[in-house]
Amino acid sequence: MNKILVTIGLALGLLTLAILPTQGQTTPPENPAHQELREMRDGLLNAMDKGDLEGTLKFLETNVVITWQNAEVSRGHDGVRAYYNRIMTGPNKIVNSFSCTIQPDELTILYGDNMGICYGSSDEHYQLTNGRELNVKGRWTVTLVKENGHWLVASLHCSTDLFDNVILNFAKKAAWMAGFTGLGVGVLLGLLFGLLRRRAA
Repeated sequence: MNKILVTIGLALGLLTLAILPTQGQTTPPENPAHQELREMRDGLLNAMDKGDLEGTLKFLETNVVITWQNAEVSRGHDGVRAYYNRIMTGPNKIVNSFSCTIQPDELTILYGDNMGICYGSSDEHYQLTNGRELNVKGRWTVTLVKENGHWLVASLHCSTDLFDNVILNFAKKAAWMAGFTGLGVGVLLGLLFGLLRRRAA
């Protein structure tokens, strides 16, 4: 009996030792940089949704490099400004309006106090000049730097699924329509030639 009690006592003691440190542990405080980055993100998206180009540029580092969804690359504020004006405001613009929501996959990976990398997904809405609306699910990776107390985008790479995207779906539909149109024209020509032959006979 004594051996049993001793064994139970030892087991309870070990269990208590195993539990106590866990109960005493607290979640480490979040790095203040993450809240700063959230505020930067909200300001950037707000400027983008308003179509405020100069307001957007305030959140981009002077030598920013952006690779857009169409694989075009813009370098620096002047490069971003030129791309935006050509796509959104120029005489041959293709987009009337644009809005976007983003979702990071995890907190920004910080490298020291002044650099971080973040990645995630986006839901993008485009109103095109031809009247069509596009809803695109994208992926992105951004490099962030802190200069003079402010977080800025140093580089941004955007992409979408090469094998499943709205542009490819449009192309597929166009191909099917072209195929059916060609088939219809072929049938009509066949009937026409048949009638002509009968008349000639």
